[in-house]
Amino acid sequence: MSLTILYRGPLSSCNYGCTYCPFAKHHETDEEHAVDARALEKFLSWCETRKAPLRVFFTPWGEALTQRRYQQALTRLSQLPHVEKVAIQTNLSARLDFLETCDPKKVGIWATYHPDWTKEDRFVEQTERLRAKGVSFSVGVVGFPKFRSALDSLRQRLPSDVYVWVNAVKSSDASYTDDDLAHFASVDPLFPLNNARHPSLGRACAGGHTVISVDGDGVARSCHFIKAPLGNLYDANFEQVLKPRPCSAATCGCHIGYVHLEYLGLEQVFGAGILERNPRSEVR
Repeated sequence: MSLTILYRGPLSSCNYGCTYCPFAKHHETDEEHAVDARALEKFLSWCETRKAPLRVFFTPWGEALTQRRYQQALTRLSQLPHVEKVAIQTNLSARLDFLETCDPKKVGIWATYHPDWTKEDRFVEQTERLRAKGVSFSVGVVGFPKFRSALDSLRQRLPSDVYVWVNAVKSSDASYTDDDLAHFASVDPLFPLNNARHPSLGRACAGGHTVISVDGDGVARSCHFIKAPLGNLYDANFEQVLKPRPCSAATCGCHIGYVHLEYLGLEQVFGAGILERNPRSEVR
């Protein structure tokens, strides 16, 4: 069975200080970095010993790609014959030299542009490096109305075949006007889908069957948003618990969750780019 793992270790710091992100407030100590490194190494070793088809998506609380260990993780996993894709969420601030040692056809990059913390020229240059390497990627912004002009400028700078998404803000931190909604949808045709909480209770989902989330201790769950554990990835018979199961949450409002709800049909929309949020060309 092909398995997709959303890995989120204990790393929870970021080199940016976005006010809307709680993880910008924390800086790891050397000891905390060591804990994360040991957890990551154990996970990578497990990935290397599993011979069935595997896809890995790093969804860190903070910014992981600035850490050399995560760059090396992408290299190691992309070189494994049974790994079909290894993707990561990142602010794209890290050096991309490590891609020289990756299999670029297996690497996916979900890049978030934070206009308060980086220059547009720098960010665009980074996307050009990804294109030159043949890496599948998407880019986007957090959907605050104050970022509309930055979003428009970024969209104009990027080639039309680069998908630009908008992450809807579903908290009280943002209040959308009808003009905001129309504007974001004009840039990202999938924005209305993201700006909703989808009914999920009792619905069929790949979570807990062919897609799981795993933390630094190896505890596996159906997804990041369901607390009940399925078991531990490192137990000898763990994969016996993987089976089709209905979602136990009332709604699902995050892309990395609802994209796996069967009734939404988003596997057909995103195809091979489902981890890095890169839809088929006709959707962009």
